[in-house]
Amino acid sequence: MSDTPPSSEQPTAPEGTGEEAPILIAPRQRPSILSRLRIYFLTGVIVTAPIALTLYLTWQFIHWVDSQAIPLLPAKYNPENYLPFSLPGLGLVMMFIVLTFVGFLTANIFGRTLLKTGERLVNRMPVVRTVYGALKQVLETVLSQSSNSFRQAVLVEYPRRGIWTVAFVTSDTEGEVARRLDDDMINIYVPTTPNPTSGFLLMVPRRDLIFLDMPVEDAAKFIISIGVITPEAEAIIAKLPKPAREKVEPPSQMSAD
Repeated sequence: MSDTPPSSEQPTAPEGTGEEAPILIAPRQRPSILSRLRIYFLTGVIVTAPIALTLYLTWQFIHWVDSQAIPLLPAKYNPENYLPFSLPGLGLVMMFIVLTFVGFLTANIFGRTLLKTGERLVNRMPVVRTVYGALKQVLETVLSQSSNSFRQAVLVEYPRRGIWTVAFVTSDTEGEVARRLDDDMINIYVPTTPNPTSGFLLMVPRRDLIFLDMPVEDAAKFIISIGVITPEAEAIIAKLPKPAREKVEPPSQMSAD
């Protein structure tokens, strides 16, 4: 229904002046109390839900670590046996101390010798050595401070030309694969959405990739949110080739002339 009053109620300009009569616009109707309460409620849910979910997952993780670590502590060394209340996070502290101590031992000569002896024993086990070697190499690659794995986001045409997706650079293609392909290839990981822990490993020529300036965290948010959270959308579109950019960019508004 139009907000302008009927033509019979419109003021008319004096005849012979050649001017159009002004159009009166009715004031915008203010939202009702129920509408405003609904908006306030949804805003509160959007603000508090991520915080509440984060706190809940953190608490569940701490509780799980405590349930696994505290039973390993002798009763006489357990402070909860001497206090009238429990200590949440005690197992997490124990795990931190144990891992730090193991790292300290591994960093010296005695620890390295002990580690090599243990690895030689593991290498004699047919199935265990394969799993251990793969896990060790993955953790060393991901946790290494000098590694560039998963530290750069790229755009790649996948699964066919003209369709773009966000991927992560893992490393340069090396070994027999690089020799067979005979090109400057890069290993990239194309995650699925909304679960980025599963995906595809692709070996793509460097010239077919568009390297993005956005942080990996922003790219991960873009993938997990199924494209709802779009960081630096203009920067992504600007990096696309011209034919693809013309398809993505909205048409410019025509001038009033």
